Amino acid sequence: MNNPYTAHYASLILYLTIVVLSIIVYKLGFARKLPILKSAVIYLFLLIGCIVLTFFAYQMPIVGALFVSAVVLVIYKIRLKHSKKKTNINKEA
Repeated sequence: MNNPYTAHYASLILYLTIVVLSIIVYKLGFARKLPILKSAVIYLFLLIGCIVLTFFAYQMPIVGALFVSAVVLVIYKIRLKHSKKKTNINKEA
């Protein structure tokens, strides 16, 4: 019953989860329009940094913190968009 590949796949899934959540948080909170080469460098360092976060995730709630950060940023962006839309309607009237 003990499958030696389980830990490997679990680590890979943990790493991919951290990468996806980190990209979402970066795009929602910090990203700016950059040239393609600079963006590639940033994402390369993001991928390298996620390796470190994966090791921390075994003892700390990294995935949970990234998930909460992503949810907060999504709510912020929705409210900001709604607020700008409301302000534009008031300016036109």
